[in-house]
Order: sequence, then structure tokens, then C-alpha cells
Amino acid sequence: MSDLWTDIEQAGTLTEPLRAAVVKQYRNRGVRALEALDEQRVQKYLDFWVVVGTRDTYIVDEDFCTCNDFIYRGGSCCHILAVRIAQLTGIFQEYARWYIDERPFYANNQQYL
Repeated sequence: MSDLWTDIEQAGTLTEPLRAAVVKQYRNRGVRALEALDEQRVQKYLDFWVVVGTRDTYIVDEDFCTCNDFIYRGGSCCHILAVRIAQLTGIFQEYARWYIDERPFYANNQQYL
């Protein structure tokens, strides 16, 4: 039996059989990960990977994600899956800047300063 991640890495792209394997193994999370890739919502910054979701933007760092699915259920959420596939296939938008500088943190959180 072959490993899905090895197969994706060797292919370097998402063939229809590999897409089907992602959905078979990860079900709805796999479908949503593939949608994020297809819609070019996976972004790589100098400091983080970011996936623009349907309700918010999520930061992914290795096997951690800021989404509720990851925080409450753990495991690989659709955002982590999307980033992992993006790393193996090169399907992502790349920005040569720090994501932390993109967020208007200080403007929205003056009470914490």
C-alpha cells in the first residue's frame, strides 16, 4: 500500500486519482482542502502559511492551525491539509513579506498595549 503524501510528492501535482485519494482518506476536510488550493487561498509568507477560509483567515504553522476545528478537535484540519499539499505541489501564492505586518493587530487591540 502506498502512502498518499509520498504519492503526491512524487507526482508534484494533483492528478485526479490523487484528488480522489485525498477525499477518500480525509472526507469533508479533504474536499475543503482541495477547494482552498483550487481557489488559490493558500498563501506562504516569510513567517507563516495562511489559508483564507470561508469565515476567517487562518494561520498554519507546521501541525498547528488557528481554526476552531483544530483547537477543539485536534488532528489535521482542512487548512493543515491544504498547506501540506501546497508544500508538496507548489500550489500556493507566495509573498516576500511578514504576515505579522499584514494584520492590523495594534489598531484593533489598543486596550492590550
